[in-house]
Amino acid sequence: MHGFSPEPAFMGEQNLVFSLQALVEATDNFNDNNKLGQGGFGAVYKGITSDGNEIAVKKLSAKSKQGKKEFMNEVKLVANVQHRNLARLLGCCVEGNERLLVYDYFPNKSLDTFLFDVEKRKELDWEKRYNIIIGIARGILYLHQESQLRIIHRDIKANNILLDHKLNPKIADFGLAKLFPEDKTHIHTRVAGTYGYMPPEYAMRGQLSVKVDVYSFGVVLLEIISGRKNNDNHLPYDMQHLVEWAWKLFQGGNALNMADSEASGVSEEEALRCIHVGLLCVQANATFRPVMSDVITMLSSSSVTLPNPSKPAFVSTGESHSLKPEPMSMSSWGNDEDKIVTTSQISGATTTSSPGIRSVNEASITEVEAR
Repeated sequence: MHGFSPEPAFMGEQNLVFSLQALVEATDNFNDNNKLGQGGFGAVYKGITSDGNEIAVKKLSAKSKQGKKEFMNEVKLVANVQHRNLARLLGCCVEGNERLLVYDYFPNKSLDTFLFDVEKRKELDWEKRYNIIIGIARGILYLHQESQLRIIHRDIKANNILLDHKLNPKIADFGLAKLFPEDKTHIHTRVAGTYGYMPPEYAMRGQLSVKVDVYSFGVVLLEIISGRKNNDNHLPYDMQHLVEWAWKLFQGGNALNMADSEASGVSEEEALRCIHVGLLCVQANATFRPVMSDVITMLSSSSVTLPNPSKPAFVSTGESHSLKPEPMSMSSWGNDEDKIVTTSQISGATTTSSPGIRSVNEASITEVEAR
């Protein structure tokens, strides 16, 4: 193998360097029948190793300059983080122009494949949804406060949450993750992530802090409760933007009306608490959003008094601009479908960080600087 020597600081003994030949054999020469998904940085394939273990192989496009940055960033970050709610990196391969990442294989694919499917979301009863919410929160807390490195994911969304055989959540796709200085509360950086899950201070000004992931988590939490995407133009006009709809229901004392009717066994007390916490996470003012340790405390304890949330980001006071969302892709294994989009109108708020095209909900920004 040529062109790569894993650094001990990044690759522990539990991680392996795979040969290209081994991955070719495992995926039947990257046969289309084994393809799990296709994204902007390449495809992901199911494979079976020589000792019978199932793996997922992320094969990055050799043509993508950003793909190399994504690859090295993901290797360095994910190899250093180990948590039950994070997808485990098994190893990597670099030979010639080939760059590959090897992960555990999850037959249930990702949260969006359940949550946004008319039939499959029936499998997510309230207990499963609540456990998924708590698991995601714990994974983010680990990244922010408990790992050796302080990491901001920057792309928390339903299709980056994998589900194991027991439907336990695993945060995946660290290609846009960023190491964050311990002595800083925020930094200014180029924007990278997915519109619809970005708070205003980041989408508009590039101001990055742990509160960016908190906001994204709040959106995903509301998606889990409601069983719907954060933007859906197929719904009645006043329901199209999830955060805005949730806020209006909460203000009117009807928050439970947003709970997914397909979720059996809903605990009204827990559901109301989750909706309340979700709205605290998506507040327009980043300083008002809780940190993840407080989020978990508020979600887990009925004795904790919750503060009243202030107005969420991107809730319009007048006419709102509806944006047509892109369809969800096959599965999260190939969902790094990043597109260059740097100017957007988001539910009535306009970003003007740099010239570009107008984005839509599921488009991700790929102007990623060196870490």
